[in-house]
Amino acid sequence: MSRKLAAAIGSVVLLSGGWLSLTGLTLPMALVPLLWIGSTYDASRRSWWKVFGWAALTFALWNAATVWWIWYATPVGPIAATLASTTLNLLAFMLYHTVSKKAPKALAYTVLAAAWIATEYWYTVGEFSWPWLILGNGFSHDVWAVQWYEYTGVLGGSLWVLLCNILFFEAWQARRNVRRWAAAGCMLLLPMLLSLGMWLGWKEPDEGTARVTIVQPNVDCYDKFHTDAGRQERNIVDLLTQVPSDAQFVFLPETAVPGYYWEPAIESPFIEEMTDTLRRRFPGALLVTGANTLRYYPAGTQSRTARPLRGCEGYHDIYNTALGLDSAAQRQIHHKGRLVIGVEKTPMPWLFEWLEFLVIDLGGTLGQIGVGQHGTAFEHDGITTGPAICYEGLYGDFYGGFVRRGARFMAIISNDGWWGDTPGYRHLFTISRLRAIEHRRAVARAANTGRSGFISARGDIGPTLEWEERGVLTADVPLASRQTFYTRYGDYVGRMAEYLLLLSVLYYIAYRVKKRNHLVQ
Repeated sequence: MSRKLAAAIGSVVLLSGGWLSLTGLTLPMALVPLLWIGSTYDASRRSWWKVFGWAALTFALWNAATVWWIWYATPVGPIAATLASTTLNLLAFMLYHTVSKKAPKALAYTVLAAAWIATEYWYTVGEFSWPWLILGNGFSHDVWAVQWYEYTGVLGGSLWVLLCNILFFEAWQARRNVRRWAAAGCMLLLPMLLSLGMWLGWKEPDEGTARVTIVQPNVDCYDKFHTDAGRQERNIVDLLTQVPSDAQFVFLPETAVPGYYWEPAIESPFIEEMTDTLRRRFPGALLVTGANTLRYYPAGTQSRTARPLRGCEGYHDIYNTALGLDSAAQRQIHHKGRLVIGVEKTPMPWLFEWLEFLVIDLGGTLGQIGVGQHGTAFEHDGITTGPAICYEGLYGDFYGGFVRRGARFMAIISNDGWWGDTPGYRHLFTISRLRAIEHRRAVARAANTGRSGFISARGDIGPTLEWEERGVLTADVPLASRQTFYTRYGDYVGRMAEYLLLLSVLYYIAYRVKKRNHLVQ
């Protein structure tokens, strides 16, 4: 009992480092202790439930250790995230365990890899979407080791982790078998050496640069939507006076502009004041800011997410928006397309609307808001950029939509202060390094507070503004036009895993039927 408990805790420790501002290089051996626990039980139903208990404990502790900081924003958050993520982890692991006791080992390991990656993929495309603990995300502090993400995305990193764990477990089971240890070592080292070569040989494309400024206002997130809007507006205008006159792009954080604005005009005295400041101080720039915008629908034409207008006919959507402004008062709009569960999106509303009282307002808008359909790139001065909004930076394929629409560098505007000075905002920043590698686009990241800064297409961190630091940063950001293999084909690893899982399950069923028939004869 004590050995199994130590093994479960060992898996938790090895799994967690990449999300706690440490290293993810423990992940290739993190599941070995849990695999050992499963191997010590027989195929009986009672043993199955014991393994289920150990696996549930391991995955729940892993989730709790890495998402506890959500508690600062809402006590319900870490509980809901842990339940959902643990359920998917258990689905994959227990399917593997079941097959491992009743079918050939090769089939069981195929099921483990396919089921785990398929469930991670479902977590990126399903109604319940919280892709924080995708195994491949754990290497955001070790970008030198995963430069090949430009071909596979983070799901390729998950596959690497799973294959390493399987081979190291097999080597540990036969400790004196040198060939097994050699196979495990090769699986671990060869992708890292390949990546290291790519990292050392990386050269920025010679396609020019864009002069980019990012602004971190350092406004308390909890006061932001409930205090004097005028004070926030003065803070923004004061920071804009520090933007150099030769800036081509200026980025303010998510929902930086207080208030709500009707599309398509998006007019207000403060919007006009920002436009005037732009004309006077940096007339050649595109100013991109986060805002809450509204869209009206006559009755009968409303979208699925629209709400009735109070006191009059018709409906309206509320969008979390990236708004582009230039000196000619032209408007460019991108609506956030990946929404935070429970804050901006109600999954299966017919089932969960009655839980709305448990949700905390983390974005100025409570409950289901309007959903953008894809990443809309902004064009200015012959240069196209992608203004991803906060949570969109967790989705490699969706993020790639900006690049597929011509973005030559990327921006992420965010609002990171909800969780305090915890690993939450730090890991949200470093995940942007993985997006930079996947699509080979430099990233300019502007947060309300947390961490704002520049990231190269190799994943290197440039100048930054840290926690509770107010200020302005400007840099020359390299431009690129080449699309990576991953940009073109997206999460194909996840889609292939779905088909492989289906085939494996069908094969397992056929194997069991054939075996039973053989025994009857």
